[in-house]
Order: sequence, then structure tokens, then C-alpha cells
Amino acid sequence: MTPDCIPCILRMAISSIRKLTDDEDLVKELIIKILKIPALCGLNWGLSSPEAIVPFMNIIMEAFNTDDPFRTLKEEENAKGLELYPALKQLVKQSEEPLLAAVNLAILGNGVDVMVSDRSIDVQKVLERELKNPILENPFRVFRETLSKARLLLYLGDNCGEIVFDKVLIETINDLYDPQIFFVVRGSPALNDATMHEALGVGMDRAARVISNGTQQPVPGTILSQCSSELRDLFKNSDLIVSKGGGNFDTLEEQKDNCKNITFMLLAKCRPFSEYFKVRMHQPILGNFPE
Repeated sequence: MTPDCIPCILRMAISSIRKLTDDEDLVKELIIKILKIPALCGLNWGLSSPEAIVPFMNIIMEAFNTDDPFRTLKEEENAKGLELYPALKQLVKQSEEPLLAAVNLAILGNGVDVMVSDRSIDVQKVLERELKNPILENPFRVFRETLSKARLLLYLGDNCGEIVFDKVLIETINDLYDPQIFFVVRGSPALNDATMHEALGVGMDRAARVISNGTQQPVPGTILSQCSSELRDLFKNSDLIVSKGGGNFDTLEEQKDNCKNITFMLLAKCRPFSEYFKVRMHQPILGNFPE
């Protein structure tokens, strides 16, 4: 946690709650409870942001009497992603470097939850424009070389909607190389992150073997100690691990000694990410832990 994380999580909380109810009194009641979470009062800087979101999820699940309060929202995001799927495939197909285009799209997909929330945005045109400013050549070259030798690829999924972009990248990898690919989803619903239900809903099982991380808490990240023995074994044995999104990065950065051969794909959505990876705000990130 950094000081920047607190207002970010609170904005997310308010936005999320308003997607679930129009009852302003209930919104206020829930925010009062959320403001008492110790990590959001600056009383537990040792937690990662995804860990601080767990008590928020527990409050929401109790208030709405469901273990998956954002299920409808997730299905809507996936439906919007699937609407883009033919265009995404075409953008890759017409590229001189299909893998580069697919990697760029997968990273840009990390912001799809923001883009598709505004119906005034022509997402396809945004993607076409952003593809003209590709990721840096050296990180991509390193990724491509590692990928070309990989026999076992572990791919850690993130948000719904975004996973359609991930599917396009995985399909592109399958066309070019021949690794065994495992696509990992959350074991318990957490925010708008993909679980087995949503991954199967976009046909991810036709591109990779889909597995749960086995976590029993609503953590929007990957805490290895809370994951299944199957996933921990895959972490040890994979030739390449692709980690999508900020939640996975936040939790894995705390466990970097156990994370070899890992490549992060995300957008620099906040100052801490920008400073950590030494990139400008809102720029794509492709790379390992900095030296």
C-alpha cells in the first residue's frame, strides 16, 4: 500500500457500489463501513492493495447477500469484449508482426473496463490509434525469445472483458508456437475479475486449459500461499509466466523471490506503477521485475 492506493480504492468502492444500487442511503451506509477498514485509514501499510480490497468485498457480499455481487457486470463486460473480438482478430491478422500486435492489444485490454464503461468511446478506433505507439522493442524481443523456447506457459488472468483480449493473444501464441498453456482465473469472485464461469463464457477453454487459482478469499490478485498446490507447482515448473493487470502485479511483487520467468503486462494506471516501471503514466508495461 502507498498513500495513493487509499483514494484509488475508495473511488473504486463508490463506483462499484453505485453499479449495484441506486439507494443513496445504502451507499452512505456501506461507505461508512468501508472507511473503517484499517488499511484504508493508513493503519496497515504492510498489506497489498488487493488484500485491502478483501474486507470491502466481504462488506458488499454481506450487504447484497451474494458471493458474486458483480456477476451481471462481468457478463456485460465480456459481452462487450466479444463484440470487439472479430475486430481484434483482424487487427492481428493484418499486422506485419502478429505477435507484437496481439501483445499490445492484450496490454491495452487492461484498460478495457475503463473504455467500455463510456459508450461514447469508439473502442476500436482507440485501439487502432494506440497500436501505432507500440511497446518498446527490447522488452518485446526478450518476451518473444522466451516464448519461443517455452514448453509450459502460465497465464494469470485479470478483468472480465479484458480476458477476450487475452484469448486473442493466446490464440496467436498457439498459431506461432506450441507451448502447453494454462489460463488462471480467481478461485473466488473478486470485483470484476474473471472466475471459471466467465472464462468459459468467452470460450477460453478452446484456447488454453482453464484452471482456478484455488483461493478461497475474494482477492483480486495472486497470493501464492493462498493458492492451490496445483498452481504453486505450475509456478515452479513453468518456462514463462504472463501476469496480467495491477492486482496480480501488486500481490506478486510481495513474493518476487518465488516468481521466476515472469512477464508483467499492464497499463501504468497510477503513479506507483509509473515510478516502479519507470514509464510515463498510462503507458503500456511489458517486462519483468526491474533490476
